[in-house]
Amino acid sequence: MSNIVTTRLEGDIAVITLDNPPVNALSFRLREPLYAALETLGTDDGVKAIVIACAGRTFIAGADITEFGTENALKRPNLPDLCALLEDMPKPVVAAIHGTAFGGGLELALACHFRVAVPSAKLGLPEVKLGLLPGSGGTARLPRIVGPEKALKMIVSGNPIGAADAAKAGLVDAIAEGDLGEDAVLFAKAKLAEHAPLVRVRDRDEKLAETRANTGGFEGLIKEVTRKARGLEAPVMAAAAVRNAIEMDFDAALKAERDAFIHLVQGDQSRAQRHLFFAEREAAKVADVGKDVQPRQIKRAGVIGAGTMGGGIAMSLANGGVPVTILEMTDEALERGLGMIAKNYSVSVDRGSITADEKDARLGRITGTTDYADLADCDLIIEAVFEEMPIKKEVFGKLDAVAKPGAVLASNTSYLDVNEIAASTSRPQDVVGMHFFSPANVMRLLEIVRGDKTAPDVLATALEAGRRMRKVPVVVGVCHGFVGNRMLSARSSEGEALLLEGATPEEIDKAFLDFGWPMGPFQMGDLAGLDIGWRNRKSLGKTAAIGDALCEMGRFGQKTGKGFYLYEDGSRKPKPDPEVNSLIEEKAREAGINRRAISAEEIIERSLYPMVNEGAKILEEKIAQRPSDIDIVWTNGYGFPIGKGGPMFWADLVGLPKIVERLEYWYGKTGNEVFKPAASIKQLAATGGSFSARPA
Repeated sequence: MSNIVTTRLEGDIAVITLDNPPVNALSFRLREPLYAALETLGTDDGVKAIVIACAGRTFIAGADITEFGTENALKRPNLPDLCALLEDMPKPVVAAIHGTAFGGGLELALACHFRVAVPSAKLGLPEVKLGLLPGSGGTARLPRIVGPEKALKMIVSGNPIGAADAAKAGLVDAIAEGDLGEDAVLFAKAKLAEHAPLVRVRDRDEKLAETRANTGGFEGLIKEVTRKARGLEAPVMAAAAVRNAIEMDFDAALKAERDAFIHLVQGDQSRAQRHLFFAEREAAKVADVGKDVQPRQIKRAGVIGAGTMGGGIAMSLANGGVPVTILEMTDEALERGLGMIAKNYSVSVDRGSITADEKDARLGRITGTTDYADLADCDLIIEAVFEEMPIKKEVFGKLDAVAKPGAVLASNTSYLDVNEIAASTSRPQDVVGMHFFSPANVMRLLEIVRGDKTAPDVLATALEAGRRMRKVPVVVGVCHGFVGNRMLSARSSEGEALLLEGATPEEIDKAFLDFGWPMGPFQMGDLAGLDIGWRNRKSLGKTAAIGDALCEMGRFGQKTGKGFYLYEDGSRKPKPDPEVNSLIEEKAREAGINRRAISAEEIIERSLYPMVNEGAKILEEKIAQRPSDIDIVWTNGYGFPIGKGGPMFWADLVGLPKIVERLEYWYGKTGNEVFKPAASIKQLAATGGSFSARPA
């Protein structure tokens, strides 16, 4: 017996305590002694019931993901062995749950006869978020307890439920109102006193009967919950596994589930999603910002600009519990902005994502002003004004005059030089970039831009603010467009050329959709507003024959009903427009280009390979700390398919020698500098190296 698994007796009740910090993950070093303890207690006549509890801040939060693909993952006993042993115990076994019972932790609890939880506990099977499905009976047992419909939604979404919801569904048998350990022991004694026969979860089928009588309705639900899978295998296979629980006997469903789990865990999609899981944690580790660097306090924040972006940032801060003062230039603009914030919260209430009380609490944290002096007590001030350097510098000059000493001054700039902005103040050490993505109250990514003089504790403050807003913060360096928009520029550089040479907007967008993107570049451009890119090009002295022509025609995208596509009667659904195709053909003739058929493969090569190449240059210049940071930026801010792990991880899957060969081919064909292979990618390709920051 090890210190990880200890047993004590409460009369004739054995209490097993698991202590495997930080989250009691089901590593082999926990599984082995737990299995031995259960075997011993199962045959001990002096023990009448068993309680399984956990030390620390949580119950078992899942498998030890670091073991996947290693020798320890294959060692017996595995989790299916543990679940089988628990299920066949001849005496009651009670799981005492606090914190989270996730993944393998919930599967182990499902194999127990009973579950007692504290009111704050969360229970769920989030494996799908790692490109997996439950592999130790979760898809076979959960439908038998909560019903197939609820099980399907929980497993395919991966989202947890609270203890009250779990109790209502039958997943939790009792809510502990006092001490969890004591209540679990009392519950076990009560069950012993009932002398009721033990019923294994595998033998419960009363909740399957209704669904078996209405398989058509269940199939409709499967289509609904997997509608947004976008080429991901795990949600579809998870839904099929829940169907198996209805259609197969338990052992057959269990075997099919395990086979599916093994297939997924060995596949590229799960490797990609596990890479992102670790990458998000790595992104929190920032050079020169060690544990000894403490963030500054954020008791109140200010936001300059109540437009779409400023309003979204203010909402994000309020959602994180931070009081916000939002500044506009006129009363009219301020009222319009505050009204839109209230409207957005009302929509959230209507959707059921927050309660009316939560809406009121969040709105109560937001106040408006037209006077810079009202920002004097703010600890963090984020400007979200027009993307033009003279305007940004004017705002920061005013902030320098009114902000208190030590206040963090942040710019929500997408492209501009944070060092130049900082130089417009007397305190460049307090200036940082905080690049939010639209809509800011929804999108998870936050690019934190470190200026040359940004103080370490200012970076720590920006990171802490990001976490409070439930963002995924990534620290990047200063260059035009930083990481995301700089690579986006490389991705877009051949867009016009592809159109002129023969592709249509819908063909290019379809290639992106088939790759796994939520939408293609031209639909995205229409959604964001084509005038944004037009304005940026003009500021840089650049042109785009087709994009500029569309904007000169007043076709700015969805907001004008016309862009690369038509949007009829206020619809958001893009419709191909013959007028655009005629414009493209006309511009091709003017350029002397003979148009031809262009394959989806060519579209992907000419769009995504330059992205990877630009990512390599960004790493060479130390704009990003690590390849996985780039992957986090692109999967959280731009819709790069999570099943491909981000551009740098995907490049490794494709093979860097192939990417270098095609870059050199297209460089020779087009002369476009975005195809000229970076020195580092050529070296990696030649030496068998890879970008992947962490082996899967």
